[in-house]
Amino acid sequence: MAVAVPPGGAGGSGWAWRPVVRDALLARAFHSCTELRGRFYLVGGLLAGGAKEPSSDTVAFDPAGGQAVKVEARDGPKRSHHDAAPKTQLRPEYLHIHSYKEEGCHTASRSGHCAALLQTPGPHPAHQLLLFGGCNSAEPEVAGHWSYGKIKEEPPVAPRLMEQLARLVSSGQGSRQGPWGLRHHSCSVVGPFAVLFGGETLTRSRDTICNDLYIYDTRKSSSLWFHFPCADRGLKRVGHRTCLWNDQLYLVGGFGEDGKTASPQLCPGIEDLLDPGEIERDLQHWSWQEMARSSSTEAPEPEE
Repeated sequence: MAVAVPPGGAGGSGWAWRPVVRDALLARAFHSCTELRGRFYLVGGLLAGGAKEPSSDTVAFDPAGGQAVKVEARDGPKRSHHDAAPKTQLRPEYLHIHSYKEEGCHTASRSGHCAALLQTPGPHPAHQLLLFGGCNSAEPEVAGHWSYGKIKEEPPVAPRLMEQLARLVSSGQGSRQGPWGLRHHSCSVVGPFAVLFGGETLTRSRDTICNDLYIYDTRKSSSLWFHFPCADRGLKRVGHRTCLWNDQLYLVGGFGEDGKTASPQLCPGIEDLLDPGEIERDLQHWSWQEMARSSSTEAPEPEE
């Protein structure tokens, strides 16, 4: 494990991922990563570029203890390029299928895209299911719509992270146009923000793996994109995941710049616009001694 030194606080470049844990069990791409009861569960994926078949294993990672273990599970299918979601995240009694409106016009075929359920602004917010990327387009597509009161969400509580993202976008220049031709990126919803990172671009034939951060801000009627480039080529990722836990966003796995080597790193995101003291406190949370104290934690087998 290594804790990176912060680059200089308040005049920084915006957002940075700090590698703090290295574990071979995390080295995979095109897997799913789901937070459940304080642990990340990684399922399947490709363990190396060019792999002939995906993995069938399940790995549980304890972010508080810094330990990854394989979970003994019943034989399951080998899978990659899939997704997973805990059933507790959206309460089904509030999801009325008859109130779902599918959009009549789908303008693009997609592969390698992501979907995000976001609220519309205003005193009576509705919900929209938006598709990002996966085609030669820069525009998100509305795949479905629920009117006010039809969905009761139980979103993760992340007030500090939402404050950081709001401060981050206030330092940037918004645009109506998002990333063009992006696929196999990560996407996490944090309150009114959709946070996209990395992926593969369809706009060039070389150097296609990206390390850019995009934030889609829906707080106003005209949603805006904010783009934050990253200078660290070691953080180029494709087929990775981001996962929200304990008011912080984590980057897990994915292939690196060559599109073949799976990253064994876990990287929490840290806002470079924080003052140096806040950055240092964030990094101190990831001290080796703190992780070692919790390293004996056993990972529970997921319930049916």
